[in-house]
Amino acid sequence: MSVKECTQHKERKKKLVQRFCGCLLILLFIILLTILIIWAILQPKKPRFTLQDATIFNFNVSAPNIFSTTLQISVSSRNPNSRIGIYYDNLDVYATYRDQQITYYTVIPAVYQGHKDVNLWSPFLYGNNVPIAPFNGPQLREDQAAGAVWLTVKLSGRVRWKVGTVITGRYHLHVTCPAYIPFGVTPRYGGVVVGNAVKYQLSQRCEVTAS
Repeated sequence: MSVKECTQHKERKKKLVQRFCGCLLILLFIILLTILIIWAILQPKKPRFTLQDATIFNFNVSAPNIFSTTLQISVSSRNPNSRIGIYYDNLDVYATYRDQQITYYTVIPAVYQGHKDVNLWSPFLYGNNVPIAPFNGPQLREDQAAGAVWLTVKLSGRVRWKVGTVITGRYHLHVTCPAYIPFGVTPRYGGVVVGNAVKYQLSQRCEVTAS
């Protein structure tokens, strides 16, 4: 093969590679554009969470800034989408007081939520001799003595969206549920004695962010 023929062969090979790469890029662009169009048409909405109730088994501040509690919450999640399913890969649930975590993480097992489905979870939240900030201990005692305390129940985890046969990557899900817990069993407080605990109906909508 002459030098001229070798050069022409290399040029043809180079053009074939360039055409192949160009076609591949165009194909990828069309696929991504199709997914974006479908995503826009379906208008995916975030799940809606509601803190239904809280049952208090133990709630105690010991000297000087040690906190212990056992409570059970019921939280529901509704998928508002008619064509999109949701995979909850994992969810950690915990409670905070004045931005400080006061219970350990409780894990909700992975689950798939179909179109328009509602899931109800009732996890226990535990905190045994949890150290709390010096300024939170006295405030928590005062709130309890006054007859009510504001807690925040949080859920944090990862979700995936299912559109037809397409499953997206994982997104961070953050759920914040304010919980006003009154102490008492009179009609004014709405508490109901359940064994050795007191149950409070809350029906509190939660704030949901996904990123």
